[in-house]
Amino acid sequence: MSDIPKTDTHVPARVFPRARQDAETAKTGISTPQTENPAYRLAFQDMDFLLREDLRPVRFQLELLKPQLIMDEANIASTFVMYGSARIPEPAKAQVLLEKAEGETAIRIAQNLVEKSKYYTVAYELAQLASAFPLDEDGKRHFVVCSGGGPSIMEAANRGAHDAGQESIGLNIVLPHEQAPNPYVTPALSMQFHYFALRKMHFLLHARALAAFPGGFGTFDELFELLTLIQTGKIAPIPVLLYGRKFWERVVNFEALVEEGVVSAKDLGIFTFVETAAEGWAVVKDFYRDK
Repeated sequence: MSDIPKTDTHVPARVFPRARQDAETAKTGISTPQTENPAYRLAFQDMDFLLREDLRPVRFQLELLKPQLIMDEANIASTFVMYGSARIPEPAKAQVLLEKAEGETAIRIAQNLVEKSKYYTVAYELAQLASAFPLDEDGKRHFVVCSGGGPSIMEAANRGAHDAGQESIGLNIVLPHEQAPNPYVTPALSMQFHYFALRKMHFLLHARALAAFPGGFGTFDELFELLTLIQTGKIAPIPVLLYGRKFWERVVNFEALVEEGVVSAKDLGIFTFVETAAEGWAVVKDFYRDK
């Protein structure tokens, strides 16, 4: 038992008002030339100040911190990240595009999209498998589905988790053309970024498995950053699934990189070609079976 005597004295937990309280108080101040001048605004309420070029390091910090706090508060311990094109529609929509295509080039592209549209279904099924992973002993969630929050393959991933009754993450980014998160992202886990670099960092901070479906420049950018991090030992290896060997080996000559001496043969073991959701999930389970 403690030797400290009990008293009726109460020591307050804090003596300074919270920032939110002061922010509300500041709104009700009297209007004078001094209070109306931008210099008088509270720094954290002054958007002109926060958007200055000098404040870029502060914005970096905020964009790093906010998603981390959101995921921590959601008890997310790890994620299953899914990359892929925003231009590959689900099979029914791909067929419509083919029917409407005119001209040899347009028809050939539409046919290629129809062939790749099967990966919409695969991403959906893989997300469902990942979403069924149980909570750990501390109540933390693992392999929470995480996508770029956009359409097509990204939508399929979030949709699979949604239809399995589980939450999923969408890491969207501000782009010049109008876009919105797909409707299957969990609203409380739908985040928007200004900086591509910090978005990519958040893709990988919690990632314990990653699936890359056929995609363009964005998918290449995100995938090859991960391959580089693993190759150079900056992060520990995780399962990296490349869906669609035919696609990947057509657009990237991995063997030629080895023959040219710019990567080693063992570097090609960083990733695994797969085709089905069950095959990919088996690779992930086998990877962690003895960890």
